[in-house]
Amino acid sequence: MPKRETYPITIAGVRRELPLFEIKPGLRIAILNILGDTELVAACARELAEKVKDVDFDIILTAEAKSIPIAHALATETKKPYVVLRKMYKPYMGDAIKAETLSITTGQPQVLILDEKDTEMIKGKKVLIVDDVISTGSTLQGMRMILDKAGAAIAGEAAILTEGDRAQWLHIHSLGHLPLFTE
Repeated sequence: MPKRETYPITIAGVRRELPLFEIKPGLRIAILNILGDTELVAACARELAEKVKDVDFDIILTAEAKSIPIAHALATETKKPYVVLRKMYKPYMGDAIKAETLSITTGQPQVLILDEKDTEMIKGKKVLIVDDVISTGSTLQGMRMILDKAGAAIAGEAAILTEGDRAQWLHIHSLGHLPLFTE
């Protein structure tokens, strides 16, 4: 098997080689997968906590699955609770709130679901939205729609990395930016 091309990056003082994957003809993206990478997650959580120290928020919100570790670690650093939006409805979720987005990595619609118990937890609260990588903003938009439906306010938005049009993401508290790789 040929060696996959990578993009070298240092995030929060930790160096990683991100593999490049083609998501459509002529377009590749560098994939940050923090699942299981405790060294990187801990370093990013410390640095993100510093970046959002002046943001007045009550709770952290993220979408499953790859961004759960950073939400958990950031919650630990900031001593704030966190909520995870699910991608599949389960009966125990009760009267859940849903929003549909389009995933850049799969090119397919994806549903974000806020559990009934979590709806009560965030109602009327100031929420910090957290993601691993913000690229097209579709997941971000879905999270915003959920918060609006739940009666919560967006206090700020944060990610380990942004990707693509950097100017579009200037308001995001992030630790770095990834380019898009076009042929």
